[in-house]
Amino acid sequence: MRVAKKKLIMIGIVGLGIIIITGILLSKTNKDKAVIKLDNKKITIGFCVDNLVIERWKRDQEIFKTKAMEQDLEVLIYNANEDNEIQNEQIRALIKKKVDVIVVVPYDKNGLTESIKEAKKQGIKVIAYDRLIRNADIDAYISFDNLKVGQLQAEALVEVVPNGNYVIINGSPEDNNSSMFHEGYMNVLSHSISAGDIQIVEEIWAGDWREEPAYDAIVEVIGQGKSIDAIIGANDRLAEAAIRALSEKGLAGNVYVAGHDANISACQRIIEGTQYVTVYKPIKLLAESAVELAVQLVRGESLETEETIHNGSLNIPYIKLDVLSVTKETMEATVIADGFHDRDAVFRD
Repeated sequence: MRVAKKKLIMIGIVGLGIIIITGILLSKTNKDKAVIKLDNKKITIGFCVDNLVIERWKRDQEIFKTKAMEQDLEVLIYNANEDNEIQNEQIRALIKKKVDVIVVVPYDKNGLTESIKEAKKQGIKVIAYDRLIRNADIDAYISFDNLKVGQLQAEALVEVVPNGNYVIINGSPEDNNSSMFHEGYMNVLSHSISAGDIQIVEEIWAGDWREEPAYDAIVEVIGQGKSIDAIIGANDRLAEAAIRALSEKGLAGNVYVAGHDANISACQRIIEGTQYVTVYKPIKLLAESAVELAVQLVRGESLETEETIHNGSLNIPYIKLDVLSVTKETMEATVIADGFHDRDAVFRD
């Protein structure tokens, strides 16, 4: 199967008839081949992930492995436990195992240049999965429209809070996505900030995506006697930490909070009214498409992508998938209709 140009997918047609463009199309040239081999040997994929603590990454690797096993591909999964040195060691271990392709969720966007150079010298293909790897000779980057993630968060908040005090809780500075999300926020907020309608009363970067800085930032702002009207959390865990701080002061539900990833807990908070919006990223499509992309690269097939992204040294083919805003009004038509979460689990009561 091949990763080719964009197709339309339906996510939650129920009620709202929402259509999104995924940015990727899997061709059917190998539809009837259950087993994919290269020169009569099984293709081996190394999947090197930043961590497997976060709900999101567990889900990715499970889907990735299942899809690969369906095609009788061998997958070696390594967990770097949020350590750049360990991730470099793991990439070198995969080189020694003579894998055909390495798929990497980088811990440090700038920390893998040398190990990837070693992989490429051995003819191993390298894919950056969801997070861009900067200043490295990678073959492709497959992710979501990360600018749009930030834009959707900010747009949802500006619609309900066109004037007021905002707090921005960015993600890890080591993760290139954090900068892309931030650019998306500011694309939406900058005009209102310049006009004096919106004031950014606090902005932080949460190292390693830790929740403590998000919690502490909200506690500090409240302690300074500043009012908060809206909070942008770079993901749902950071949003959750901010809501926990608000709750302790009796403010949960009175402040509009945005997150992203559409975690089950975030969707539950949206129904309960303590979080206003999250952003759904179709992880199943990403993980399965990454398997198809890996096979395509190993077989030497050309990539038919409409976009590239500059990673500091090269223009990298960018397979970009679309994302969707999720509020209480669109919950049924998005994550539930798409089977991402069970309705009973989201609504609980």
